[in-house]
Amino acid sequence: MAPRAGQPGLQGLLLVAAALSQPAAPCPFQCYCFGGPKLLLRCASGAELRQPPRDVPPDARNLTIVGANLTVLRAAAFAGGDGDGDQAAGVRLPLLSALRLTHNHIEVVEDGAFDGLPSLAALDLSHNPLRALGGGAFRGLPALRSLQLNHALVRGGPALLAALDAALAPLAELRLLGLAGNALSRLPPAALRLARLEQLDVRLNALAGLDPDELRALERDGGLPGPRLLLADNPLRCGCAARPLLAWLRNATERVPDSRRLRCAAPRALLDRPLLDLDGARLRCADSDADARGEEAEAAGPELEASYVFFGLVLALIGLIFLMVLYLNRRGIQRWMRNLREACRDQMEGYHYRYEQDADPRRAPAPAAPAGSRATSPGSGL
Repeated sequence: MAPRAGQPGLQGLLLVAAALSQPAAPCPFQCYCFGGPKLLLRCASGAELRQPPRDVPPDARNLTIVGANLTVLRAAAFAGGDGDGDQAAGVRLPLLSALRLTHNHIEVVEDGAFDGLPSLAALDLSHNPLRALGGGAFRGLPALRSLQLNHALVRGGPALLAALDAALAPLAELRLLGLAGNALSRLPPAALRLARLEQLDVRLNALAGLDPDELRALERDGGLPGPRLLLADNPLRCGCAARPLLAWLRNATERVPDSRRLRCAAPRALLDRPLLDLDGARLRCADSDADARGEEAEAAGPELEASYVFFGLVLALIGLIFLMVLYLNRRGIQRWMRNLREACRDQMEGYHYRYEQDADPRRAPAPAAPAGSRATSPGSGL
């Protein structure tokens, strides 16, 4: 019997329905799974999620955990670790390429916390109150290209920054590093040694400037392009120490996309002045007194020179007015000077006359007789 004309189309629909009816990997509890070419999981379960979910489908490509109560990431936390630091055998998430753990309460990241994620290319730990970071926290991530630690290192202090240097060392393929909002007073040396780094974000930190060693580290040997540097919203000190940075910015403006947003925070005379508008030759070092006050002085810039010129013109105008007043009153001034001279002459003549009278010996008074002597008369017979 010949088949009906519409039978092949019906068979195709049945095959598609059978394929769709196959059970898919279950979505972890309190997470949302979005299917597609790259499976996306988003877990935002508040305080109830205290450790990464263990039942993540093995074909997951993107995993986001936001607003959970994660505090410690132990070794192999995403590879089936038992929570006590024991690493599970094998790799559970071989396709996971993006892991976002922002706005949680993560304080500790132990060594090997991301073991078992060989395809991970992007890791975001921003907005977590990190206090301790293992030197091998990022080991086993050969494909990692983007690491975001924005607003995550403020509470750790110098010890955390030292651990960060050790943790960044093995990330040979890292291209993008975000360290914004971490109160950094210097650039992490390990970040400057990453050979493939393309962009370093250090905005909103406490950088007063970049010293010559840091500027040299930003350059690559062999003419290779160095990393782009995002440097805005740092309290730059525009003294003589800023001359190397200013010269570097003018020679490599494309390396700092936000160079026009760089402004001075000190000294007070240059507050909020754009760094690129300054003349490097006029930047002066502070003396010892200014160092004690935490201020630096700059030689007269264009605005200060203009104020000096204006002040000089005002003084010249005042002097011209004074001379004009003298000229217009020259007769009165001559009369006053003549009267003054005559008065002085009369006074001096009076003094001279009295001096001559006192010096005349004829006008000297007679000497007085001794007290015990007697006056004798001619008729006394003696």
